[in-house]
Amino acid sequence: MYHSRQTFYFIFWAFVPLWLSNYENCAAQNETAVIKQEIAQLSSRAPFVMPAFEVPSFPDRTFDIQNYGAVADGKTLNTKAINDAIHACTNSGGGMVIVPPGTWLTGPIKIESNVNLHLEHGALIQFSKRIDDFPLIAGLNGKSKRYVRTPPLYAFKAKNIAITGNGIIDGAGEVWRYVKKSKLTSAQWKQKAAGGGYVSPDGKEWWPSKEAYEGDAYLKQLEKSGKQPTRDDFEYVREFLRPDLVILDECNGILIDGTTFENSPKFHVRPQHSENIIIRGVKVFAPWYGQNNDGIDPTSCRNLIVYNCILDVGDDGICLKPGSLAASQKPGAACENIIVANCAVYHAHGGFVIGSESYGGVNNVFVTNCAYVGTDIGLRFKSLRGKGGLVENVFVDGISMRSIETDAILFDMYYGGNAPEDEAGKKDDTRDAQPVNNRTPRFQNFSIKNIVCLGAKSAMTVKGLAEMPVKNIVLENVSIESENGIFLTQADGISFRNATITPRNGAVVSIDDSRNITITGMKYPAGAEEFLNVAGEKSAAIRLSSVDLSLAKKGIETGKDVPAHAVEIAK
Repeated sequence: MYHSRQTFYFIFWAFVPLWLSNYENCAAQNETAVIKQEIAQLSSRAPFVMPAFEVPSFPDRTFDIQNYGAVADGKTLNTKAINDAIHACTNSGGGMVIVPPGTWLTGPIKIESNVNLHLEHGALIQFSKRIDDFPLIAGLNGKSKRYVRTPPLYAFKAKNIAITGNGIIDGAGEVWRYVKKSKLTSAQWKQKAAGGGYVSPDGKEWWPSKEAYEGDAYLKQLEKSGKQPTRDDFEYVREFLRPDLVILDECNGILIDGTTFENSPKFHVRPQHSENIIIRGVKVFAPWYGQNNDGIDPTSCRNLIVYNCILDVGDDGICLKPGSLAASQKPGAACENIIVANCAVYHAHGGFVIGSESYGGVNNVFVTNCAYVGTDIGLRFKSLRGKGGLVENVFVDGISMRSIETDAILFDMYYGGNAPEDEAGKKDDTRDAQPVNNRTPRFQNFSIKNIVCLGAKSAMTVKGLAEMPVKNIVLENVSIESENGIFLTQADGISFRNATITPRNGAVVSIDDSRNITITGMKYPAGAEEFLNVAGEKSAAIRLSSVDLSLAKKGIETGKDVPAHAVEIAK
C-alpha cells in the first residue's frame, strides 16, 4: 500500500506542472478569444470600417524574474535581473516574463519583441526615486540631437508585445514633478515646502530642486540664441527632464491589459508612432494636482482600441496627439482608425481630448459609452495656429458627464497651454484673419450625440479662427445642465437637433461672427433671460425651427452690426 501511494504521488506531482502549464495556456487562449470577440463587437458599431488586426499572442514559455536574481524587498535594484529575463525570453522566441507578488525596485525596463511582461496579483514594479538611475540618451533610437531621460518602461521598434496582469507600475513621480501652490491646501503646501526641494522666488511653485526649476528657462534661452544644445547642456538641466512612465515607440502589435499605472513623472501610457494597439481594462491614477500627468496619450498611432479603462489623473485623461509620423509609417493621418469605449475619467483636464498639436491630422475616431465625473472639461478639442492640421470624421455617441468644472464640450483653436480655468478666462490672441497654411487648425465633420451632462460652467464653447472656422458639427440628443449656455465664435455649419440646454444665467445660445447655424427643436427652461443673442457682422444664415421663443424673457437679440435677416425662423 505504501509503495502504491508513493507511486501515485510521484506520478501526480510529475504531471502537475504539465497540467498547470496546459491550464494557463488554455486560459490565455480563452482570454485572447474573449478580446477578439470584444473588439469585433466594438468595431461593428463604429461608423467607419475598422481594419482588422490580431491580438498579440505568445509561446507557452515563462520566465520568472526571480530566476534571474530579482529580489522583492523594495530595496534591491532589480534593473539587470528584470531585463535579463526579458532578453532570455525574446532570445528564446518569446513568451511571458513573470513578475510575482512583491515589491520590485528597478530602473529602466525595455520590452522586446514577442515578450509579455505579466504582473501577477500583488506585484508592484516600483521605479527608483533616484533620477540618475534613468540616464540621458539621444532618443530611443540613439540618434536624436535632443537628449532625454531613459523612460522607466519602454520599447522601440518591437513587434508583438504586451503588458498584462493586475499588478501595479509606479513611476515615483513625486521626485520629478513640480507642484503649484494654488492646487494645494495651506497645510499641504506647508508640508511640501518643509520637506526639501526648492520654492520658486514668487512663492507659487515647489520644485524638486533649484536645478529643475531653472531648466526650462535655460533651454528656452539656448533656443532663443540659436545655439544647438549639446549633451552637456542637457546634462546641466537633467533634473528638469521628466520622462513619461511608458513609451512604446514605432511598435506594431501592442496589448496592454488589466495593469494599473500610477504616479508618473509625466504622461503615463504613451504609445507613439505605433499601430495595431489594444488597451483594455487599464487603470491610471495620479494626484489631481500633478502637472502634465496625462493618462493615456496615443501619439501618431493608428488602428487603436482603448476600452474598459478607468482614469483619475492631473491632466488630460485620454488624449490623441497627432504629430509627425515616423519614417516607418505610411503617409496619411497620424491618428487614424481609433475607438475609445466604456471608459470612466475623473479629475482630468479633459475626459476625451484631441490636441493641442494637430498638424499630423486625425481621421476616423469613435468615442462611445464613456463617463466623465469632475473633469475640468468633458469633450476637449484644442489646437492653435502653427500647430494645427486637419482633424475630421470624429464620432461621439453616448457620454455621461457630471460636475464639469468649465465646458461640457469645447472647441478651442486658441489654446495656449494653460489649465482649463485659465484658458477659459483669457482673451483670444487676435480676431483678425491670418494667412492659411499647412499648420492652420482645421476641425470639421464631427458628430456628437446622446450626451447627458449634469452640471457644467458652460454647455458648449466654440472658438474658431477668422480664417478657418470650426466647421460641420452636428449635435443630436444633447442634454446639458449648466451655469451658462452655448457660445459660438467663428463657427460654420453647426447643427443642433433635439437638444435640451438648461443654463442658469444669460442667453441659451450666443453666436458671434458665425454662419450656417441650425437650431431644431431645442428645449430650454421657461423664464430664461434670453434664448438667442447674435453679434458680429459676419453672422448669417442662422435658422431656428420648432423652438418656442415665448418661454424666454427675450426671444432674440441682435447687435447693431449684425446684417438684416441674419436670423431666419421657420414657420
